[in-house]
Amino acid sequence: MKNNFISKEVRSFGYALSGIAACIKKDRHIRFHFIAVGIVSAAGIYLNLSLVEWCVILLCIAAVIAAEMFNSAIERLTDLISKEHNPLAGEIKDISAGAVLICCVISILVAAIILIGKL
Repeated sequence: MKNNFISKEVRSFGYALSGIAACIKKDRHIRFHFIAVGIVSAAGIYLNLSLVEWCVILLCIAAVIAAEMFNSAIERLTDLISKEHNPLAGEIKDISAGAVLICCVISILVAAIILIGKL
């Protein structure tokens, strides 16, 4: 029984990794976010951020990446359900893209506050 549980958990973890890989492969926006992660991480290392500052930066990174992945999933699901042009489908996509934009703007502000404060 225990081995079956572990096997299912390992499979679930694999599916999640597969989803991340699919998103990175097919979504150009998430690749841009990972470039930004590299830049912010390099700046954080150079400026010797504190543990608390790193935690805040990492939470912002996670929020933006997760929001982008939710947005990608919503867009693909909308395309699957609505084959023809549909104003409501467009609005759904716009709303999910807006959520990503909010996460990005706030994360940029947080990073600016932390990083500029270190200069």
